[in-house]
Amino acid sequence: MLLKELYNKAGDFGFLTLEEGVYLYHNAPLAELMFVADELRKKQVPHGKVTWQIDRNVNTTNVCIANCKFCNFYRIPGHAEAYITDMPTYRKKIEETLKWGGDQLLLQGGHHPDLGLQYYVDTFKQIKEEFPQIKLHTLGPPEVAHITKLEKSTHREVLKALQDAGMDSLPGAGAEILIDRVRRLISKGKCGAQEWLDIMHEAHKLNITTSATMMFGHVETIEERFEHLIKIREVQNKKPAEAKGFLAFIPWTFQDVDTLLTRIRGVQNLTTPEEYIRMIALSRIMLPNIKNIQASWLTVGKQTAEICLHAGANDFGSIMLEENVVSAAGAPHRFTYKSIQDAIHEAGFEPQLRDQQYEWRKIPAMIEEQIIDY
Repeated sequence: MLLKELYNKAGDFGFLTLEEGVYLYHNAPLAELMFVADELRKKQVPHGKVTWQIDRNVNTTNVCIANCKFCNFYRIPGHAEAYITDMPTYRKKIEETLKWGGDQLLLQGGHHPDLGLQYYVDTFKQIKEEFPQIKLHTLGPPEVAHITKLEKSTHREVLKALQDAGMDSLPGAGAEILIDRVRRLISKGKCGAQEWLDIMHEAHKLNITTSATMMFGHVETIEERFEHLIKIREVQNKKPAEAKGFLAFIPWTFQDVDTLLTRIRGVQNLTTPEEYIRMIALSRIMLPNIKNIQASWLTVGKQTAEICLHAGANDFGSIMLEENVVSAAGAPHRFTYKSIQDAIHEAGFEPQLRDQQYEWRKIPAMIEEQIIDY
């Protein structure tokens, strides 16, 4: 294989094969990959700004029976620390979020064995009745799969009910690596790879905007990373023409502090900054039908994320006024609405506040600086 031919194919928005992607991963100089990806970014996002968001990750419950080996957040049913978030707590957190300039809740939790569809429908409706201006970026394919099983229903019926109740968009949570060999080792209790993909396709048919993720740096092979990318690309390719589908792709690294995967299996996150930047560039190259590539500053830190903006990434994600799951496994990084803009400026770009649909927002006049220590 000739690198120049692969660069030209990528530059023409061609769909590179698994073998071609793996070849680039192992053989392309990082500087050349960054250049190719950056040129694609300029074509796909010609305004040249780096977008960011203000939202809050609120957990509906920490009770979960999925038993993921990389998660320190969940508690088994009946645990002394188990909880289900109540409406007074939602009210307080939403009022704070609005005060701090946020426009959205990312609502996720565990696979609670007793929380069926009606719980989520009622919760979403009540939030929307009291706070119609707040957007709900909610659940994820594994939670939809779990609810579907509890209800003995279909993915479409569950998604439609959630949509009607106030779900504005569906996060790409629980993708990890979309290969069942990997999922059996790290997240056996979650839906399989094909079910995850099927739920996203159903969401796209309902015109529900989604995102996609990849958690890497654990037990997967390089080839499996590229299988994951191609599966995401294929689902995006078959979305209805009027649907936005996957608006963004977010690759992030396994966080290994005190996880079962590390303590029992000895699996550690050995991903280097160079490897992460390489995967960002290859995400842009392998996913020509997904417009926005987000750098995960939460897991790799400011400096590496800034370099990613020159390697195909065009989005810095959210300042996350609250985040409990990834942080519980060791992600230490934090941004405020001022420092995230400073980081984007530092990287040589103009920051632009956005919403979940990637529509631009003005920074609220009454925004209050907030640094939260969780």
